[in-house]
Amino acid sequence: QVQVVESGGGLVQAGGSLRLSCAASGRTFSRYAMGWFRQAPGKEREFVAAINWTGGSTYYADSVKGRFTISRDGTKNTVYLQMNKVQPEDTAVYYCAADRVLGRSPDDYGYWGQGTQVTVSS
Repeated sequence: QVQVVESGGGLVQAGGSLRLSCAASGRTFSRYAMGWFRQAPGKEREFVAAINWTGGSTYYADSVKGRFTISRDGTKNTVYLQMNKVQPEDTAVYYCAADRVLGRSPDDYGYWGQGTQVTVSS
């Protein structure tokens, strides 16, 4: 079983930067794909970014390409989401998810963190 916990959310002004972290536990973490999703009030949970277990392949939603970067540190069992040039539309609860196979749908992941709030002011 994999346990994931997100951190790093907070309040940031439009155009600024924020880095989210996802700490994972479990001896199989290094071979799990990881994904970031977000959900704003009244909206469906949507895909943001994903990374395969080696860290060699990354995928992004069109809305964040060129602004967000997903990466992982196998030594520390941590996945990051570097958020640059944030916009008010990025305001949401951000969730980290893990599973054995990479996907772009929330249904593709079986392990989830508790979420961390990101609020972007204009």
